[in-house]
Amino acid sequence: MVSSWILLLVSVGYAALLFAVAWWGDKHPLYPDRPWLRPVVYSLALAVYCSSWTFYGAVGSAVRNGIGYLPIYLGPLLLLLFGWRIIERLALIARSQNTVSIADFISSRYGRSRRLAALVTVIALIGVVPYLALQYKAVALSLGVLTGQGAGETGFFTDPALYVALLMALFAALFGTRQVDATEHHHGMMLAIALESLIKLVAMIAVGVFAYLWLGGQPLHVEQSARTLFENAPPVGFFTQTLLGFLAIVCLPRQFHVAVVECSDVGDIRKARWLFGIYLVLISVMVVPIAAAGMAMFGNASGVASDTFVLALPLTAGNNALALVAYIGGFSAATGMVIVASIALATMVSNDLVMPVLLRRGWAARHAEADVASRVLWVRRIAILMLALCAYGYYRTSGNDNSLASYGLIAFVAVAQFAPGLIGGLYWRGASRRGVEIGMLVGFGTWIYTLLLPTLSASGWLGPEWLHTGPYGIHWLRPQQLFNLTGWDPLTHGTFWSLLLNTAVMMLVSARWRPSVDERLRIAPFLDPYAQRQALVASEWPGNVRVSDLLSLAERIVGERHARRAFAEQATLLQRELQPAAAADRAWVQFTEKLLAAAIGAASARLVLTSVLRGSGMELG
Repeated sequence: MVSSWILLLVSVGYAALLFAVAWWGDKHPLYPDRPWLRPVVYSLALAVYCSSWTFYGAVGSAVRNGIGYLPIYLGPLLLLLFGWRIIERLALIARSQNTVSIADFISSRYGRSRRLAALVTVIALIGVVPYLALQYKAVALSLGVLTGQGAGETGFFTDPALYVALLMALFAALFGTRQVDATEHHHGMMLAIALESLIKLVAMIAVGVFAYLWLGGQPLHVEQSARTLFENAPPVGFFTQTLLGFLAIVCLPRQFHVAVVECSDVGDIRKARWLFGIYLVLISVMVVPIAAAGMAMFGNASGVASDTFVLALPLTAGNNALALVAYIGGFSAATGMVIVASIALATMVSNDLVMPVLLRRGWAARHAEADVASRVLWVRRIAILMLALCAYGYYRTSGNDNSLASYGLIAFVAVAQFAPGLIGGLYWRGASRRGVEIGMLVGFGTWIYTLLLPTLSASGWLGPEWLHTGPYGIHWLRPQQLFNLTGWDPLTHGTFWSLLLNTAVMMLVSARWRPSVDERLRIAPFLDPYAQRQALVASEWPGNVRVSDLLSLAERIVGERHARRAFAEQATLLQRELQPAAAADRAWVQFTEKLLAAAIGAASARLVLTSVLRGSGMELG
């Protein structure tokens, strides 16, 4: 076993290293100006996809399902090989539209709909917050393995997962909310996340090589373990899990943030296809010797959970140093995911839930420009703290229930409900706001009914009877055999019905209620992002609005210095002199909307700008 004090020192020292790297990265932008280094950092940051669930759980999945552990790696690999143009299109559009989150992007595609942005945010919260809890559980579990103390044997204030949650919330608040303009790249955070990805790869390779060498001295165990590992047929949900892994790269809020929002140069995506792909291959290959060695060393009745083999192997062999390396790798996987997901979700909560309410109540008009910018940042910081506390509360109330470990794929299905509106909106001109809203609601409701409620029932939070009889005894409404569809595993069943109904309803409603004029005016940059064009703003405005009015509005939201610099740069781009007293034309209105969207989201930016242009009473002076 490893001393608790050693683990404390290692954890605190590692966290201090992350803070130092992020601080240094913000002060000295090392990689953005180096074309050879930038795609490397970007590719490693994409590996935030490999959370602690992937780091620890893949080995357990290999033990239980043989090659059934592969889909979670195979899905992203297929996207990188055959669907990388989707990421490229998303990045090009996000840059042209100044979108700062997946909710912002989908809202912008469908007429800057505030209701749609709020819906995407709520779905992301419900789907991802328990996924954050899974990371805290992984940290507690790893500490329990190394110290010999069960993960559930600690009190509230002595639970290390609580302090990990608070520490990562502090990191996300310090390095993810330093400026109100969310499109400004977080160089320090990206550098720290890239370092974490490198550390967890090194840790996984180290344990994998150790397992391979240990197996070299146990030839009989090698043959028996390999036979057991690969004799299992692929699980029924192999294709489903591959599809979910494919969609997760663009639909998970944290992946969208890293892959799209933080993309400094779309050319990096082409190089990341291979660099990130190699990363996934290396991680997935290391799973095999670790799983085989774990089965040979512990067997099936040893009481050692297969999800802990990464830690238990070196620990049982007496190699405490390697066990610490493995712990740091798992810690990196958990904290990296928590940091990026917290920043992405907090931006969505701030821009799409809180700010629209405040702006409709005239909040911005009652505060000076410095107050507005700083308070937007404080809204995001408070959101990060609340997310950490909610996720930790979910982890504590779930206890040691194993259903929490299965929530990773269930969360993937929740965010996969964004795919019809997100990916379909890139290629189908006929997709309408109303169709996407209703389709997403139906798909999300189906996810709750077929996957979330049965999971809560298995946890003991709901009675199990209705799972077998259906609500009110209606047999064909059984949540895991909906419409009498039987023979499928629950994940495949829930994924099939939720995505099918989501897509079908979106198409039917869009055919019945076609895109509005406003949507059609904004659709061109999304359908053909490679064309150079100016997106039109459909809103009408009084002719007496001047450039100075727009500049004053921007100063209130993004700060005086940033607004004046942006307006000066735009004037240079338009090849004209900045004349504040001149009447504002369409180009200036469009530019102001994009500038505000970078700070408070597309939907809120439209709300603010519309109220000004229509003379609704917002003070500009």
